[in-house]
Amino acid sequence: MSFLNINGRAVGYRLLGDAALPLVVLAHPLGMSQAVWDDLLPALLPRYRVLSWDLPGHGSSAAWHDDAITPADLAAEVLALVGQAGAERFHFVGTSIGGVIGQQLLSANARRLLSATLTNTGAVIGTAEAWQARARAVRELGLAAMAVDIVPRWFGPAACQAQPALLAGWNTIMGRNDADSYALLCEMLGEADFRAQLQGHGVPLLLVGGSDDVATPPESLRALAQCSGAGEPVILEQVGHVPSVECPAVFAELLVKRVS
Repeated sequence: MSFLNINGRAVGYRLLGDAALPLVVLAHPLGMSQAVWDDLLPALLPRYRVLSWDLPGHGSSAAWHDDAITPADLAAEVLALVGQAGAERFHFVGTSIGGVIGQQLLSANARRLLSATLTNTGAVIGTAEAWQARARAVRELGLAAMAVDIVPRWFGPAACQAQPALLAGWNTIMGRNDADSYALLCEMLGEADFRAQLQGHGVPLLLVGGSDDVATPPESLRALAQCSGAGEPVILEQVGHVPSVECPAVFAELLVKRVS
């Protein structure tokens, strides 16, 4: 684990692999951490240099210290970390809010991207009212209390059956995150709308979803495909919101084949 000071905040990141290989940047979902990518590393590292980091107030990264977060703020963190890695262009993989960061990069920094793979996300995710309600509840109740209801939405039944301690483990991880940073990210998601910003980016774009994803169902990926010019999304059967955790071997194989 390494740390980079970005605008007065310590951001925790990992940079692994041979510096001569192409760089892949991995962006994790809201409430989780860069640990979601651990099971993909054996397949990725022989081919790519891998950069992952923790969102504000998540994992090893310091809490956000301003009163709002924007997709541009998060994309700026990506570019600062990529600069630290000494790369000009890179492949990007993002899940959920990580996919929102990817859309910001596509809309404003497409020239930096070699490819983008966005999973379990949307040009619009949910409603502003729902995200505002969650932000209020998180600030009032705390993340440990909210995790009991939120974490089960991340994983499909197949993953929960195969990994009996999955929910309990991620409940613990989510509960340790900073509540206000999480709430600010919820408010950001309530305002994010990329439907009119994604045409003409010229970047090879792969969209991936899960058949059992209740947070961003396959329809969300298909709508994103229509407004971004991407091809038909790959929908993974019996997978929920986090394919890197639920089916890492399948997801890693998909990335190795499509990220080029």
